[in-house]
Amino acid sequence: MSMRVNHQLPVPAELKEEYPLSRELIRLKKERDKEIRDVFSGKKEKFVVLVGPCSADNEDAVCEYVSRLSRLNQELSEKLILIPRIYTNKPRTTGEGYKGMLHQPSPDKAPDLLAGIIAIRKMHIRSMQESGLTAADEMLYPENRSYLDDLLSYEAVGARSVENQQHRLTASGMDIPVGMKNPTSGDFSVMLNSVVAAQSPHTFIYRGMDVTTGGNDLAHVILRGGVDKYGTCVPNYHYEDLVRLLEMYQKRDLKNPAVIVDANHSNSNKKYKEQIRIVSEVLHSRRHNPELHRLVKGVMIESYLEEGCQPISAERVYGKSITDPCLGWEDTKRLLYRIADEC
Repeated sequence: MSMRVNHQLPVPAELKEEYPLSRELIRLKKERDKEIRDVFSGKKEKFVVLVGPCSADNEDAVCEYVSRLSRLNQELSEKLILIPRIYTNKPRTTGEGYKGMLHQPSPDKAPDLLAGIIAIRKMHIRSMQESGLTAADEMLYPENRSYLDDLLSYEAVGARSVENQQHRLTASGMDIPVGMKNPTSGDFSVMLNSVVAAQSPHTFIYRGMDVTTGGNDLAHVILRGGVDKYGTCVPNYHYEDLVRLLEMYQKRDLKNPAVIVDANHSNSNKKYKEQIRIVSEVLHSRRHNPELHRLVKGVMIESYLEEGCQPISAERVYGKSITDPCLGWEDTKRLLYRIADEC
């Protein structure tokens, strides 16, 4: 056979029982979820910054990063809500490369998904305990989100997944904001169709069960740039792109219109330092147009303790990305102060 079973994985309820949330962490998540909901529903004016490593590859480094972020969050809390990116599973265009801690708890060792689901749950819990912040993750595998659904305050559906029916329907059953990225082609209509689907109720099969969802009124879009037929990156964070998105939103009967601008990926052509300039341009567009001020709820930034990226090797630099290059901590700190000043 071309497929073999390595492990029988525990069901989510079993893993949650083994690694439970304390009452304090349950309370923390409830408070964070409400604050973030109030921003996306327009009740609060705070600006959301989703910021953190391209991939969460090392528990100690990730938790140190998030603890640093927590101190800034306290200082900037009048203007900003900082949501750490703790991305534990990574989409790979060709299927090759590091697929995240879910697959490989140790990046230089063989895949072990049983150890992986334990590792990512423990890391998210530790991060919450040490920082007081709840995090964002990417929903790469819809049926796996049940291992973390009591921990996360934000989820993203990636560019390669946004057209997938199971992702859209699963998003419709969430009670936290879910960002639907534009596909790699950059098509806005596909992205908005996914928001329509996520905001609607559905009945479908999920983890072997017949389920019905009520629709997620906090589903929204993420602009991450696209790639044309020649493989050239085409950014979509400019003023004209935001106005076009606003006009397309206005033609659809959608709740809580919102956009997060991803400053990296095809918007920066993975030139990670460009994120600083891109964020500044988005803030300028937002100040210039009151309707865009209401629509643009935040930005997404890839950042880690050390700038750039590195290959997976035995001599890795602590806190440096092993996937896409990231801003370093000092640049990140300066950028967050600037965002707070300009909001």
